[in-house]
Amino acid sequence: MDNAIIWLIRLLAAHLVTDFVLQPTSWVEARRTAHHKAKQFWYHILLTALVAGWFTCFDTWWVPLVILVSHGLIDWWKSYRENNVLYFAIDQLLHLLVIFIIWWVKFPEVISLKQVFQACMVDEKIWVVGIALVFLTSPVGILIGMITKSFRDQIPNHNEQSLENAGAWIGILERLIIFFLVLISQYEAIGLLVAAKSIIRLKEGEQKMSEYVLVGTLISISVALLTGYIVSKSI
Repeated sequence: MDNAIIWLIRLLAAHLVTDFVLQPTSWVEARRTAHHKAKQFWYHILLTALVAGWFTCFDTWWVPLVILVSHGLIDWWKSYRENNVLYFAIDQLLHLLVIFIIWWVKFPEVISLKQVFQACMVDEKIWVVGIALVFLTSPVGILIGMITKSFRDQIPNHNEQSLENAGAWIGILERLIIFFLVLISQYEAIGLLVAAKSIIRLKEGEQKMSEYVLVGTLISISVALLTGYIVSKSI
């Protein structure tokens, strides 16, 4: 078991080193411009395969080969896509999926997909936490938006004073962080988070906007605390 975990960590480390540390920006730009015709494209995937083999001591001959082919195909596909967060995330998820498949094939005794599937289907704790996580994202955001609408309508040019969707993302991340902190009983950390939010001060000429933000923040924090408390008592 320990050997299998170390082997997985080594593969993940090889990916992080070669995809981020050892890949210059010039290589990435060359791949976007010339795709597979760029020599930097081949440098990168060869380096990725070699480092993966090196980090795993070349104990399995087919691992560098699979990494070479899969990484090349994924990067070739990525080179034709827009340079945005969505495609970056898909690219990294595909690389990680390949790594976990390699690991599972190498150490099939470590994890049983059937047992994992059965656990996900019957373990009520997974479902309770999952429902809470979904609830704390868009549903709570929509609810807060409806509650604070009357305050928002009193602020002239409200949309011009904030970044598009920034408030929604801040609220989601804030609620999720508080939720997990409640689950692990780290209430002191929650206090630090709330104190950090208090940096938003009332400024002359911006009192309405500040009060609107504070109302939304307090509602968001309260819902996250209550949800975390209910879930912690249920699991």
